[in-house]
Amino acid sequence: MTATPTVGDELPERLVTAVRAEDIRMVALILRDPNPIHYDLAAVQAAGLGDRAINQGGATMAYVMNLLTEWAGSRKALRSIECSFRGNVAAGDDVSVGGRVTAVEPTTDGALVDVEVWADVVGGRRAIAGSATVFLAVGA
Repeated sequence: MTATPTVGDELPERLVTAVRAEDIRMVALILRDPNPIHYDLAAVQAAGLGDRAINQGGATMAYVMNLLTEWAGSRKALRSIECSFRGNVAAGDDVSVGGRVTAVEPTTDGALVDVEVWADVVGGRRAIAGSATVFLAVGA
């Protein structure tokens, strides 16, 4: 860790551009997710959710986790994460992912940092709101 963050510091924004319908379908297949809103546009329309495939909440949460691990420099730095799913991300949406430091607890070898996190559909709604704790090591 080059410098200990302070409360209020913003994490660098991460932009996921044009979520791909093909990726949504692939994740549904990999996870064996039977919910047709991820691949059947007629089901999306019947559910009143528009006319584009809906991303899995866990896939959108992964965007947040990627931001945190990039910022911290390691996947093992992520100690905890809690997220609330607030809105849908649809195929073609751009998603802005961000975070803000809410607490810093120095340790002998670094700091435990609490972060408020979010994922927003650009120009629209909040998709995810939550919090996480990351460990930032000295010298990382």
